[in-house]
Amino acid sequence: MELEGKKVLVVGAGRSGVAAARFLAKRGAVVALNDRKPLVDWSNDALSLKSDGVTGLMPGEVPSWLLDQIDLVILSPGVPAKSIPVRYAERAGAEVIGEVELAWRFLRGRVVGITGTNGKTTTTALVGELLKGAGIPAQVGGNIGTPLISLVEDSREDGWTVAELSSYQLETIVEFRPTVAIVLNLMPDHMDRYDSLMDYGAAKHRIFRNQQPGDVAILNADDEIVASWARGLRAHVVLFSIERELEEGLFLRGGRELVCRTRGGELVLLTRDEMQLKGLHNVQDVLAALAAGLACGASPEYMREAVRRFAPVEHRLERVAEVEGVTFYNDSKATNVDAAVKALEALADEPGRIVLILGGRGKNAPYAPLAPIIRRKARSLVVIGEDAERIEDELKAYATVVRAEDMPSAVRLAHEAAQPGDIVLLAPACASFDMFENFEHRGRVFKEAVKEMMNAEQGMMNEKVKAS
Repeated sequence: MELEGKKVLVVGAGRSGVAAARFLAKRGAVVALNDRKPLVDWSNDALSLKSDGVTGLMPGEVPSWLLDQIDLVILSPGVPAKSIPVRYAERAGAEVIGEVELAWRFLRGRVVGITGTNGKTTTTALVGELLKGAGIPAQVGGNIGTPLISLVEDSREDGWTVAELSSYQLETIVEFRPTVAIVLNLMPDHMDRYDSLMDYGAAKHRIFRNQQPGDVAILNADDEIVASWARGLRAHVVLFSIERELEEGLFLRGGRELVCRTRGGELVLLTRDEMQLKGLHNVQDVLAALAAGLACGASPEYMREAVRRFAPVEHRLERVAEVEGVTFYNDSKATNVDAAVKALEALADEPGRIVLILGGRGKNAPYAPLAPIIRRKARSLVVIGEDAERIEDELKAYATVVRAEDMPSAVRLAHEAAQPGDIVLLAPACASFDMFENFEHRGRVFKEAVKEMMNAEQGMMNEKVKAS
């Protein structure tokens, strides 16, 4: 793809937009970066792009005279492809793609693409570790945090790029073709952006659009919609299941053994006891990651060791600390209701009860699926953010509900509600953007609040010791 002298508009000054703008300017494109936010709210990385050769930083609406001149538009994931300025530029003759598609046109080597509603980050990180552990050159990026475009320089012909892909990113692919594509599951999410679950699923399904017979598609056999996609795919299909044994594929046997079965026989890859990850949903992610590792040529022996070493990713059911007998877990990445249910289920066999911190910016999905596990396991709920009132209305029949103004007060109220042996779990079931920059920021604030409370408790104990 020739970029020298091309007039490019990058829409969205977040992480991927900044990385794309920097990449394009380095290759001789004339680049303007746009974001609806005023310049005062732009990141330092975005503001520093002027020194990297980016021609213009444009807050607010893009003028039509500029859209008439653009050759290429790069959309950041949060920008709908149907927005009026984007459609105007397209009608004026500009090509419109996303940062993932841009990266694909320059990446060397092959790609593992991973999508689904929940479990993407854990699976992506684990696939990267499986390949590296087996001595296969691999780098990890995409929706997991590092824009794919930032990985172009270090990509190599004999290596793999493991990419976490959101539905937003898949909306704007054109030629992108993963050699190995995984869909983990499909649950209601982002219903504030999509018209229906089928509309959301159609965006996820785009991961397969350019695959060929020599490629591999890995699908969740337990998800009715995802499993139905096996029909009609050009790639070789591999299924995985935690609910039943498969004639061919990877599955959980007897609730304990992770098995790979092919026409040539079967192999026990490892047991659940060897995993550090809690919960059946993580067994599902591990099966998908193992299927990808096998498709990439990784040795089962090396993969077993990698899974044994693999600890939960930050903000994914992450054990933070124990304060006065109460254990705090950070699952800030639980940004939808299904993810929050899975977090609760993963801790359901732990002793004690759970005080659950919920809330944030809702996604127009009901909270009712949380009711059974809350009634069975929760001691109380602490709710925060824009959707606090709705959450309280829908769940107050199943547990005591307390409202908090911010995360530090939510942590304090949750600790007061808990008893020794209990768990305080942050699994918000909502997006974070009403109060935080992103889910990582929310998780960090939660962890800082827990540590401050722990330090305060320790200080009080030290004072008592001195006094005695």
